[in-house]
Amino acid sequence: MQAKQESVTHSPEGAGKTVWVAGTDLITFKATGEDTGGEFALFDSRVLPGGGPPPHVHTREAESFYVLESGFEFLAEDRWIEAAPSSFVHVPKGCLHTFRNVGSGVGRLLTLVVPAGLDRFFEEIGVPGTDVSDPPPFGPAEIERLLTTAPKYGIEIPPPPEG
Repeated sequence: MQAKQESVTHSPEGAGKTVWVAGTDLITFKATGEDTGGEFALFDSRVLPGGGPPPHVHTREAESFYVLESGFEFLAEDRWIEAAPSSFVHVPKGCLHTFRNVGSGVGRLLTLVVPAGLDRFFEEIGVPGTDVSDPPPFGPAEIERLLTTAPKYGIEIPPPPEG
């Protein structure tokens, strides 16, 4: 467990480390576990059309999403939820979930993770970048790295259904 947060955290516009995750999500860290004493992490994500992570389960954190731009669909266990701008979706720890940008342009999400921890995963697998129009390659080597790193952070990624 990390130490209690001792000071105010401020991340002004344009501040925060930015990394690509899964080749479609450009994530800017607005608050990390290091900033908040491990209490939470907050990300501002730009998601390419059709983009989003594979279905997965967080065994350590709950994740909440606030849709800022575009339209998204969220899978929560066995149901899909449509989420327009200003929609909020909370995913409890242990729930199979994913999301995808169903809009024609770059989507934007504000993501709150409680407690922090997912930020370290993104830092480890992410590829530095700042330009949403220039995603890095995401092929078999990157997929394998994501799949082998996920368990270290309590993330379960089930294989896709056959058929």
